[in-house]
Amino acid sequence: MNLKLNDGQQNINMKKAILKLLFVITVVCYQKANCQQKSVVGLTHESIRIETDKIFEKLVKIRRELHTNPELAGKEKQTQETIKRYLLDLGLEVQTDIYGYAIVGILKGARKGNSIAWRADMDALPNDFPDNVDFKSSIKGVQHGCGHDVHMTIALGIAEVLAKHKKDLQGTVYFIFQPQEESFIGAKGMVDNKLFSKINPSEIYGLHITPLPVGQIMVKANEMYAYQKGVRIQFKNNLSKEKLTVLHQKIRSTLTRTTNNSKPWELQHFLDPTVGPTNPNTIYKDYFIMDEGFVDYSKNDTQFFEFDVYETDKDRLNQIIPAIKKVVESEGLSVQLVSVTYFKENPTINNNPELTNIAINTLDKMYGKETVILDYGQIPFSNDDFSYFQQKVPGVYFFFGGSNFEKGMIAMIHAPNFMVDEECIRIGVKSFSYLIIERLKN
Repeated sequence: MNLKLNDGQQNINMKKAILKLLFVITVVCYQKANCQQKSVVGLTHESIRIETDKIFEKLVKIRRELHTNPELAGKEKQTQETIKRYLLDLGLEVQTDIYGYAIVGILKGARKGNSIAWRADMDALPNDFPDNVDFKSSIKGVQHGCGHDVHMTIALGIAEVLAKHKKDLQGTVYFIFQPQEESFIGAKGMVDNKLFSKINPSEIYGLHITPLPVGQIMVKANEMYAYQKGVRIQFKNNLSKEKLTVLHQKIRSTLTRTTNNSKPWELQHFLDPTVGPTNPNTIYKDYFIMDEGFVDYSKNDTQFFEFDVYETDKDRLNQIIPAIKKVVESEGLSVQLVSVTYFKENPTINNNPELTNIAINTLDKMYGKETVILDYGQIPFSNDDFSYFQQKVPGVYFFFGGSNFEKGMIAMIHAPNFMVDEECIRIGVKSFSYLIIERLKN
């Protein structure tokens, strides 16, 4: 039926049609925005806290299972199976054909975003130190005395929290469980075996338990540890033990460099606020020190004399060998000297400055200025082969507190009565889940 309308009526109907169209557009936009807002709300720090609290007891149980069943570097078979079951139950894709008993869990979010890797080391220590817990090691001579059981548990906790919000997750998270850290070959083995051609993270993160107060995070840009070098001096003829001892002491007294006659080899100062690494005037910076002991052995009428040295200044590394050689010659051993070389040159942790600052700001903004404390030093004697991953992917490595001094729990790694307050698991999962989520958005 045709109905002819006058101009006035046509204008009225046109206005009504436009208003109706605007209403429909407004409703659609609101619904879309509301959906997006719900997606963002699903991954707030508060929801992360709630999810972490829900699984905390479960995580404590898995940590104690790992602690009771430690495995040495290269023998992490049962540990791999435990992790594999956990990740598969979360619905993650799992890869084990990487290197040794390494395992990678892959969590793909439903939305596009960045790709982030989180690394946890797996192996235990060959020691039989006192372990004053009910869930102590069931394997004689093997113990999780370096906190790797806690590292794995925190990684599994992060995976579970994020997996529960998979539909809201932006990007992909790779959970790298690395074997053979204590022998310093696992990370390099994974890299050499083309790990980063199988996965392609744009950033990588990891942590290590320290004697800091429970849950405290400490970090700095660039080097976290001193550069560690193994020096080998080769002689034509055997020198007596006494002669080697004198030579070693001469090298130490000649080359040792510290600030204000301090003793950075005394690690008990780590927690001292006046000289520890949290103080800008810390004794753990600008030093060259040596191990107090040495190793010597003979082979085919040739004597080998070995010890480790620690240098904080990268620019001074090329001066070490010439300086040692000069001391040896000054002791009248030029005729017997064959060579002075490095037999070990491990890379050191080197945090990406930009990502380090972003991580500090992200965690401080959400959890307060006391969340992250700045590190001003470089710790001797320790190191971590996470550095091999950092050579391929920019990343950040955190020192993470596990001590509770009121409860008598001191998380001094590689030491008798090493104990960790398991509350740090809750704090680690909560804090680093949030950091990963924020980095996925970028």
